[in-house]
Order: sequence, then C-alpha cells, then structure tokens
Amino acid sequence: MKELMEEFIGYLHSKKNVSYNTEISYQRDLKKLEEYFEKKKIGRWEDVSETDIQNYLSKMREENFASATISRNIATIRAFFQYLLRQGIIAEDPSENLKPPKVEKKLPQTLTVQEVDRLLGMPDQSTAKGLRDRAMLELLYATGMRVSELIHLKISDLNLQMGYVICHDANKERIIPIGNVSRDILATYVEKVRDFFLKNKKETALFTNCQGRVMSRQGFWKILKGYAAAAGIQCDITPHTLRHSFAVHMLQNGADVKSVQEMLGHSDISSTQMYLGFNVVKMRDVYMKAHPRR
Repeated sequence: MKELMEEFIGYLHSKKNVSYNTEISYQRDLKKLEEYFEKKKIGRWEDVSETDIQNYLSKMREENFASATISRNIATIRAFFQYLLRQGIIAEDPSENLKPPKVEKKLPQTLTVQEVDRLLGMPDQSTAKGLRDRAMLELLYATGMRVSELIHLKISDLNLQMGYVICHDANKERIIPIGNVSRDILATYVEKVRDFFLKNKKETALFTNCQGRVMSRQGFWKILKGYAAAAGIQCDITPHTLRHSFAVHMLQNGADVKSVQEMLGHSDISSTQMYLGFNVVKMRDVYMKAHPRR
C-alpha cells in the first residue's frame, strides 16, 4: 500500500505541481488512512470498499475532527482513488459517492497593526540571533509569503537595491516588493549577521538556524511563539497569522484585491476576496462610533 501512496505523491509533485503544503497534507492524510486499514486487516487498496471509507470517516466524526479536516481528507481520498482508477489498479472508485460536510467559512485569525508592531519589536537587535529573527518576521509580514516559502529563500532571491524578493511556489515564482523598513533590516542582517550563522560558506539559504543548517518550519514556529508570548499576544498565533494580517492590513489601507492576490500567490481570486470580510467589520466599527443615529 505504501508503494502506491508514494507513486501518487510523486505524481502530484512532478505532474500536478502542487504546493509543498498541499503535498504534505496529502501524505499525512493518506498515512492515517493506510494505518486505519492496516488495523482492519485490509492490505490492498483494491480491497477497499465504499463502506470501509465511510467507516473511516465515521471514526473521524466520533473523534470530533473539524468539518474542514474531514472535508480535506475526503478531497485527498477522492484524488488518490481517482489516480488508482486511471492507472488501472482498481476497476471501480469506492470514493465516488463521498460528499464533504458543509464547512462554515470563518474569517481567519489576524493581528491588529499594534499587535504586529509589538511582535516585530520583540527581538533583541543587539544580538545576531535577534537581528536574524527580526529580519525573518519583518520579511514575512512585509510580503505575506508562506513560511515554507520563507525558509526556502536563497540569498540570490533577495534584491535589496531594487527592493523586492523572488518567492518560489512549486514550479512558479512571483516577485514581491518589500518596503523600506524590512529592506533596511534585511540589509543589516545580510551585511553583518548572516555569515555569523554559516558553517559552510557555500550555503545559499537566506536564513539558517544556529547550527548553520536551513531554518525548518518547526524552528521558525518555535521562534514566533516565543516572541508572541513575550509581546503578550493572546491568540493562538501561527506563521499563517502574519500572512492573513498582511492581506487584511493591505486591503484596509487601500490596496486592490488583484494586487494582493498576486503578492499572496493565490491562483483563484476568491481566496483573496475572503479578506474583504474584514473591511465590512472595520466599516461597521467606524459606523457605530461615528454615525449620529447609530
């Protein structure tokens, strides 16, 4: 079963050009599915029935998995069995009739501008580590890029003279402008601090950890959590919180949706339009404070 899963992930990587995050999600979902079937003594994908899959999804509901998580698993399962069908490995698709649960769309968690200011002010810039951390946080908020894109940046992707960074997503790339504040911090980091962390002078990564290796997602997450706690930020912050905050703050300050879409790397503009909901919330607050007959 593992071999077919690996073939499918390889197909997604080489043929479908899915993002790194999507690829990891597929791998995680399929691994859990395989472990469930192994416990049920089902050793071949050809032997999986619609009832078997429905039982797996029922188990997820019993364990109180969120509707969004179940929905994503159904999408993974359907994509995988469609692949097996096209490859002639199965004669019928047992996932064909699966229907995802209705997912209530919620506005993502964001920070206020004041909270972002506190967060970005936490690193101690008198130390090499603090300057590196400030540079990473500033760049993430300045561009709205994903953390996976941030940690895979190379020094050659940064053009400080022209004020932009080249961001890579699967086989696509996009150019994102960076403002003067983040550009100044990055210039100081590159000129005075980056070499301090390098063990191999041929290392091309823009950001490395204290051992001189490429910064990991987990490593950055830990750094972010530490500064968020020090800044007194109460929400459950993730690297994506800064991405959401970037989008909302840009739109609230007059940026057009199309430009924000391009900077975020959204293929579908509807993904970006979600953030317009925050403008409605802001307008309502302004109205309630200012309208004489509120």
